[in-house]
Amino acid sequence: MLAVPDMGLQGLYIGSSPERSPVPSPPGSPRTQESCGIAPLTPSQSPKPEARAPQHAPFSVVVAIDFGTTSSGYAFSFASDPEAIHMMRKWEGGDPGVAHQKTPTCLLLTPEGAFHSFGYTARDYYHDLDPEEARDWLYFEKFKMKIHSATDLTLKTQLEAVNGKKMPALEVFAHALRFFKEHALQELREQCPSLPEKDTVRWVLTVPAIWKQPAKQFMREAAYLAGLVSREDAGQLLIALEPEAASVYCRKLRLHQLLDLSSRAPGGGRLGERRSIDSSFRQAREQLRRSRHSRTFLVESGVGELWAEMQAGDRYVVADCGGGTVDLTVHQLEQPHGTLKELYKASGGPYGAVGVDLAFEQLLGRIFGEDFITTFKRQRPAAWVDLTIAFEARKRTAGPHRAGALNISLPFSFIDFYRKQRGHNVETALRRSSVNFVKWSSQGMLRMSCEAMNELFQPTVSGIIQHIEALLARPEVQGVKLLFLVGGFAESAVLQHAVQTALGARGLRVVVPHDVGLTILKGAVLFGQAPGVVRVRRSPLTYGVGVLNRFVAGRHPPEKLLVRDGRRWCTDVFERFVAAEQSVALGEEVRRSYCPARPGQRRVLINLYCCAAEDARFITDPGVRKCGALSLELEPSDGASPGRREIRAAMQFGDTEIKVTAVDVSTNRSVRAAIDFLSN
Repeated sequence: MLAVPDMGLQGLYIGSSPERSPVPSPPGSPRTQESCGIAPLTPSQSPKPEARAPQHAPFSVVVAIDFGTTSSGYAFSFASDPEAIHMMRKWEGGDPGVAHQKTPTCLLLTPEGAFHSFGYTARDYYHDLDPEEARDWLYFEKFKMKIHSATDLTLKTQLEAVNGKKMPALEVFAHALRFFKEHALQELREQCPSLPEKDTVRWVLTVPAIWKQPAKQFMREAAYLAGLVSREDAGQLLIALEPEAASVYCRKLRLHQLLDLSSRAPGGGRLGERRSIDSSFRQAREQLRRSRHSRTFLVESGVGELWAEMQAGDRYVVADCGGGTVDLTVHQLEQPHGTLKELYKASGGPYGAVGVDLAFEQLLGRIFGEDFITTFKRQRPAAWVDLTIAFEARKRTAGPHRAGALNISLPFSFIDFYRKQRGHNVETALRRSSVNFVKWSSQGMLRMSCEAMNELFQPTVSGIIQHIEALLARPEVQGVKLLFLVGGFAESAVLQHAVQTALGARGLRVVVPHDVGLTILKGAVLFGQAPGVVRVRRSPLTYGVGVLNRFVAGRHPPEKLLVRDGRRWCTDVFERFVAAEQSVALGEEVRRSYCPARPGQRRVLINLYCCAAEDARFITDPGVRKCGALSLELEPSDGASPGRREIRAAMQFGDTEIKVTAVDVSTNRSVRAAIDFLSN
């Protein structure tokens, strides 16, 4: 059976006894006017996907950028010594008592919209501006999650600065990425003056695993705009999924580099009182001594001691608790090469450390009035930033067994602005409010009890635990005994204690790497050196296209019947490429062939649809939506093949991004192919 794209009722059909045809869908169908109606050349039953080993261009250095919600940083390693990971320089500025191996995700632009600074420099400069002058500057912070939460993300999506002014989100992200590019390249030139810049750097950008394809494409577009790589060298940039990067790094760790929360001293010791997990795996070590060859192979392959003690098929969960999200992934260790297999699609939600900040803001609203807090943020944006910095410092000291109260400084401008707006002072507001666990201290600060601070954590921490418990209840995840807690928020003693209390009782061993806040960044570097380490992933959604099949009475709904030239067709049939939760190997291809509708056609555009269900039948079913378009850019035909022109497309769903390549069968030349998820 052969069929071709359709351009209205004049579409050309070739072949006999067809199962499908390029007949257009009736009016009201989800198809768009600019799209060609498409019928694949391949049969209804999808051919067995073909695995092909991915090819990677040579490079001299890998630079990974961990672009976080609250903090960001970069690290790199040279191909000549891939496991020697170099952290970025210590950042200028910073907060007392806080390690500065990352910098706040804060961007400052001039009133004209030009780049001024990023990170601590941006935050401190904005802090020192005159309040009236600060109202004209564009200061962005914690803006990463706006990309995840946007339901209609496009290249024109706007972000709002602290002062309320807006600018294109793509430009905001590009400014930030350009800063990291220039900072990293300058450090590379100083360390290795002979290193050529062009084509020698493989860049890696980290994103949450729960991000959908539009958000991943958005980050790639921002990287193009920032000049990290060109579209022609798209393979020079890798998108790494944050919990995967953490998993890749954890598999390299030695036992003494891990902390076992189940070994916390009775009554809940401080962070330094936990012991490493060397003794926790004595039984596994004894078992694997009987298979010394397997263990030796793993260690020689670069897998850490912990993984060498594990057996083939062992499963574990990585919970990436960051500033904006909790991101969960489940991996199975494969021997003999130590590759990883994803057992269940990535899951999680918006339960990051910023949830605690939001709870604090709501608490201030209860005390001083929500309308006042809104006005203060708008008219004194720099002072609001000062207040959030003060809260962040105290938030880091919160713990489940802390005894003393915490003092939080209120900026003078807050106190003064409140008196002018309300006619009385903040101390009076505290006495009048219904919040009895926050007092006014004699030092002129908010004095909050430890119980009150811990309560601010509870909504976010509960959301994280509920997501982990829901994941562990899945049949695909049965048998998991190990949970790695990673990400910046995993440094919190409140979160660590809550997770261990809730999950330790069910026999789950909760483990935290020593450098928990840098786990993803270091893992992204390792991922850039060996992208094939995650061999199998699970598709988060079902993807496919809309086609037309021969109408079968009793099987197809009558309203889907379309008659053309005496033939009866069923419209809007959802032809599936890959199903939700389906295991897809890296390099595995789904192939389809298409024909242009008319001679001389230069472009074929095919709508893609997706849904969470595995058994959708039609593109009009509830939950099925248009999510993107496959574009094939055709070179002019040389006229040597007067018959049909076949374009064979190969799609890969087993990588961190959905990829497509295409070839003109008649000439065996590559066809420019792309999938656009941002044009809806």
